[in-house]
Amino acid sequence: MPQQSRLGLLFAFGAYFCWGLFPLYWKPLQHVPALEILAHRVAWSLLLLAGVLTIRRHWSWLDGAVRTPRVLGGFLASSVLLSVNWFIYIWAVNAGHVVESSLGYFINPLISVLLGSLVLHERLRTAQLLAVSIAALGVIWLTVSLGKLPWIALALAVSFGMYGLLRKVASLGSLEGLSLETMLIGGPAVGFLLWSEWQGSGHFAHVDAFTNAMLLGSGVVTAIPLLLFGAGARQLTLTTLGLMQYIAPTLQFLIGVFVYHEPFNQDKLVGFGLIWLALLLFSGEGLWRSRKLAMAG
Repeated sequence: MPQQSRLGLLFAFGAYFCWGLFPLYWKPLQHVPALEILAHRVAWSLLLLAGVLTIRRHWSWLDGAVRTPRVLGGFLASSVLLSVNWFIYIWAVNAGHVVESSLGYFINPLISVLLGSLVLHERLRTAQLLAVSIAALGVIWLTVSLGKLPWIALALAVSFGMYGLLRKVASLGSLEGLSLETMLIGGPAVGFLLWSEWQGSGHFAHVDAFTNAMLLGSGVVTAIPLLLFGAGARQLTLTTLGLMQYIAPTLQFLIGVFVYHEPFNQDKLVGFGLIWLALLLFSGEGLWRSRKLAMAG
């Protein structure tokens, strides 16, 4: 394997590994409201990204982006979806729903395929349709057996799937797009933090040093895996990335069960098992098709 490919694998693995460990980062902040954590995450990410753009002297793209209503509107929508996804995930982890959150990222690839079919009119192959159907059975099983819809998982999967759909048709690269999204939601985030301070409900600089450091570092832990992913994605095939993306929810699932001891009974095992079977079929068919095309070429 070429050195560049090995480096790409290392970058991508680092990104997914970081995302998989996110519950360990957000859980110690459970005494801080999820909305405040989100606001800090956005505000410090904005500062960090502004620093990166300044060091690289890479601000020229912004003028064209803000002058194009279609681009600005698309990234406004994607910034809202990303904020919703981040908020639900932070709240879910701190409310003791790490396992269900991991389910959301397990089924996200299948939701993305389904959205591609419904919105972009991409034709589902037989194996893909079967995988989506099996995953749907898993969700139905969990809903019936547990007596409630796994809404956290579905909300995470749908919001991130729609976010990915918008970014798929976006005209900006990963760094520029994330920077614009962060700028668009940065104003409300900073405004909320200032309002919280004025109301006396803000936590930053009013709590222990560890909590302050964790809130301050939220921008770094947000940006680093995204930058690693961006570097790795340029050197790897979509098939390889597709298989590696299960590293993050697998780690989250293991943390939820074995670190935080969240309940995982037989009913959940059946539901998760159906979804894992769907993912095995989905990934296996994608890998087989990729190799077949490579041999044909």
